[in-house]
Amino acid sequence: MKFSSNFNLQSNASAGEFVLPRISSLALAISLACGVMGAQAAVDTSSWVPTKTEAFLAKVHTHDSTGAEVTADQIAVEMAQGEQKSVTVSLQLRNQAQLESFLTALHTPGNASYHKFLTPAQFAAQYSPTQAQVDAVVAHLTSAGFKNISVSSNRTLVSADGTAATVKQAFNTSLKRFTHEGRSVYANDKPAQIPAALADIVGSVLGLQNAAIHHATHSGVHTAAKSGTQAATGTEVAHIPTQYPGIYNAVTTPAASTAIVGTIAEGNMTYTLQDFATFLSNNPSLPKLTPTVVYVGGENTTDESGEVEWALDSQVIYGAAGGVKQLIFYTANSMEDAALTAAYNAAVTANVASVVNVSLGECEASAKSSGSQAADDAVFKQAVAQGITFSVAAGDAGPYNCDTDSQGNPGVAKTTTQKKTYDVSEPASSPYVVAVGGTALFTTSTGAYAGQAVWNEGSASTGDGSAVRIWSTGGGFSKNELAPAWQTASIVGSGHTYRGLPDIVFDAAQASGTNIYINQAANGTAYAAVGGTSMAAPMFAGFWARLESAHGNNLGFPNSAFYKAIPANPGLVFPVTSATVDGDSIEYNGWSTTYPGMSAAASGWSAATGFGSLNIDAVNAYITANPTVFPPK
Repeated sequence: MKFSSNFNLQSNASAGEFVLPRISSLALAISLACGVMGAQAAVDTSSWVPTKTEAFLAKVHTHDSTGAEVTADQIAVEMAQGEQKSVTVSLQLRNQAQLESFLTALHTPGNASYHKFLTPAQFAAQYSPTQAQVDAVVAHLTSAGFKNISVSSNRTLVSADGTAATVKQAFNTSLKRFTHEGRSVYANDKPAQIPAALADIVGSVLGLQNAAIHHATHSGVHTAAKSGTQAATGTEVAHIPTQYPGIYNAVTTPAASTAIVGTIAEGNMTYTLQDFATFLSNNPSLPKLTPTVVYVGGENTTDESGEVEWALDSQVIYGAAGGVKQLIFYTANSMEDAALTAAYNAAVTANVASVVNVSLGECEASAKSSGSQAADDAVFKQAVAQGITFSVAAGDAGPYNCDTDSQGNPGVAKTTTQKKTYDVSEPASSPYVVAVGGTALFTTSTGAYAGQAVWNEGSASTGDGSAVRIWSTGGGFSKNELAPAWQTASIVGSGHTYRGLPDIVFDAAQASGTNIYINQAANGTAYAAVGGTSMAAPMFAGFWARLESAHGNNLGFPNSAFYKAIPANPGLVFPVTSATVDGDSIEYNGWSTTYPGMSAAASGWSAATGFGSLNIDAVNAYITANPTVFPPK
């Protein structure tokens, strides 16, 4: 069902997340200074400054009509100036040094701010752009000819409808079209620029490219799985979601009956809701629930491509949690950067879910270039400040997130120079989320935990015959995000100054995956095994919801506590106990094995396995016994 006013959001947009702007005298003054003379007015841009949205066109490797490898700027043509295009401007947070200090204090036992989470109103008052700053951005967009301008309730995202001409007028960059991996796409040829008066206000401009898109991180569409080396005991078999609490020792930790969990989705949710109802009817031990659907930016009724992913997310979350108070789908209208950033923001500004799952990702280099990485980080910082934990899948293509097919699926082997560009997945690389990687899970004949290996199935078909790709857990080190304070050299290794991931792992292999209900339209409801780190991430989301519910929904973002507690208490996790195929976590049919730091670890942290998988009852007991690390109820 659609979102109602129960959660006290604004009601003038489909997600309840955007409000109409008003114009201040400061904004009008800036508009006049920028030359408010209509969308086609000549504007002196010589003093304009770049945003965090870089020139994207030349970064895309593609092929010309002869099949020769080229960069997209060599073949792209100018987009028709009247073609409709929407943009989302991400505004910079204020008092960022103060905010970083607060986020540290928020997780420092003994500090006066320890676990004093903010409300959205408190966050906006201290750290969001001011209304005058928003007005200035709105005035600039208006002067360029944009229409239907709307502002998010936390004043961080400004969305507007325009054309290729208004984009050029507002940001001094042109949109150009080209064919990439069978898709007709576009990208900006220069960095998005703004008047110097807006330099401290605007962060990035989203919507200027769709060559790089997000992809779901589930596995199971290929048929020739090459599972990890078998553990000393146990076998890989598929499970149902209700078995995971027993496997990962969530036996005495109660179900998440008071927790509200969100999950990011996209497109038509009709079959997903039907699948969830079928799942509940076939698992009568779970409490009945009708999920809530929040459509962010309008409902996309035609796209059903993500049905498997959303079915996997919802059924695994609910099974791992043992039931929740409410499950909310924050549903974007596309898999492009702007739409998903808006969906993350909708979950944060709603401030009702203590845990939000994200089973999506894209090449980190693309996210940085488009500006979406910076925009997402601003959203996730607010989440941490409010006590919301984002659980994000680390990816299913090892370090090859930038080699994609026409659908945006990563890990597709090519003969281009791109295959030597190793990259982690965004938003998993954010220091303000829990990055969840994957293992191959081994269980005994009675269904008990027996061991796990790094998930690495080598290369196999995507299932539709379009490509052969890598299937393995994501991991490694970011090239853009500095290591957070809690990720010290003593844990991740000396010489690593950038964020390492994953933080933890759960089952992700297809062979040991999850049997879920999937409505396949003409074929009716099917029961099939699905894996991927987008099985691991919702599993953690469900388990963390249990722990939140058991402790007054007051735990907040756990990474600081994890990195403090787990090294000194190895019993809090199930470690990785076996190597992977070919003895290396990224040995894929001749692909490079030199990605820095990504190798399995039997104990401690590694950039393939994180710390291992949480032992839920052990973590629950530790939280109870250690209020100096985690707060009491």
